[in-house]
Amino acid sequence: MTKHTKKKIDIEQQVTDQLIAQLGAGTGQWKKSWASLGGDLPTRFTGQHYKGINLFILAMQDRGNPNWLTYKQAKSVGGQVRGGEKGTTIVFFKPFKTKDRETGEDITIPFMRSYTVFNAEQIDGLPGGYFPVIDPDKLNSNESIANADAYIKATGARISHGGGVACYRPLTHEISLLLVGQFDNSCSYYGTALHEIGHWTKNATDTIDRSKLSYGEEELVAEIFASMTCAKLGIESEVREDHAQYLASWLKIIKADKRAIFRAARDAQKAVDYTDSLQSSNVTSAAA
Repeated sequence: MTKHTKKKIDIEQQVTDQLIAQLGAGTGQWKKSWASLGGDLPTRFTGQHYKGINLFILAMQDRGNPNWLTYKQAKSVGGQVRGGEKGTTIVFFKPFKTKDRETGEDITIPFMRSYTVFNAEQIDGLPGGYFPVIDPDKLNSNESIANADAYIKATGARISHGGGVACYRPLTHEISLLLVGQFDNSCSYYGTALHEIGHWTKNATDTIDRSKLSYGEEELVAEIFASMTCAKLGIESEVREDHAQYLASWLKIIKADKRAIFRAARDAQKAVDYTDSLQSSNVTSAAA
C-alpha cells in the first residue's frame, strides 16, 4: 500500500507568488487600489480593520467593498459564495509552545497559518449592512484634507516647503516638500508628504529601527505606510509618475526573498501605529 503524505504548504511563498502575479500583470497598483476602498480599510467579519500583511494583501485585490468573510462566516449570516469565485489567502499567527534548545525553558513562538476569505462582492444573499454606500463627494473633501493636515502636524515632524525636491533628510531629521501648488492636485501632495513621513519614522523608537534596510526595501515600507495612512484619512491616492520604476524595484526584492513583503508590511504597520500614537484624541477620531 502506498503511503500518502500531506504536502506542506509554503504560506509565505504562496502569498508572495500571489502578489507577484498581480504586480506583474499591472493590476496591483500600490496606491490606486487603496482608493477604490472609498476611504475605508479592509474589514473583518467582526468589524475590526485588518492590519499588517493582511491589510496589504486585501487592499491589493482592488475591491470596492471593504468587507471580507470566510465561507463559513458568509453562511452564518445567510450568504453564499458564488460558484467559481476565487478566495484570497491571508494569514494569522497562532501561539506555539515549545522549549528553548539552549536553556530548556518553555517559550511561545508565533506559528503562521493561512485561511481563505471572500469579498462581499463575491457573495450572494448578504445583509445590506455589508454593502456600504460610498458617497464620492466625501473622497478628497475639504474635511479629509483638513484631517491630513492635522494628522501630519500632530506627528511633530519638521517640514520645510519650497525648492524642487521632496525628500527626508536623515542628518537633520527634516522633511523637504514642494509647495502644494507644484503638484497636479492636492492628493498627490498628501501622498508624497505621507511617504516622506514614513521615512521620518525610520528610527523613531527602540522597536522601529530600519537602519539596515536597503534603499529599495525602505522605499517599499514608506510607500505602504503612505497608502495605509491615505486610506485611513479618506484620501484618494494618486499613482506616482515614477510608479513603473518603483514597481520594477519592488518586484525584484519580492522575487528574491519570499519574506520581504511580510517584513515590509510589518514595518509599515509599526510606523502607522507610531504616528497614530502621536495624534491627539480629536485628530484620531476624526481620521478613523
